[in-house]
Amino acid sequence: MINKASITVSTTINVPIEKVWTIWTNPEHIMKWNAASDDWMTAKVENDLRAGGKFLSRMEAKDGSFGFDFEGIYDEVEINKLITYSLADNRKVSISFSAESNQTLVTEVFEPEEENAVEMQQAGWQSILNNFKKYTEGLEQ
Repeated sequence: MINKASITVSTTINVPIEKVWTIWTNPEHIMKWNAASDDWMTAKVENDLRAGGKFLSRMEAKDGSFGFDFEGIYDEVEINKLITYSLADNRKVSISFSAESNQTLVTEVFEPEEENAVEMQQAGWQSILNNFKKYTEGLEQ
């Protein structure tokens, strides 16, 4: 259950839901879109996409100055519909996928951490989602 202080980000992608799901969950693709800015990258991805399965994305600054593991355990996985997970610090995240003809609405709801401003976290997560949209739509060209 996500608490009331949660943050929501979303985007509509001009790609059918099945393809959006594949690109969202495939480690080879995740490494190409999962960054909030051009000076960051995802160096490693592990993804056991099932309830109880673990995931890990190693996020690193391209200049090598900083890095961290973004990791957790999946609580619920409904193919082409919903992913919920618990992060290593027990915060909850929910990602819903909804199809509208050849478009897909992706909505992420997450509990903020306490170190950074809520606005900064929302902007960071939205930026990653925008990168996902750009990457995914670019594959359709």
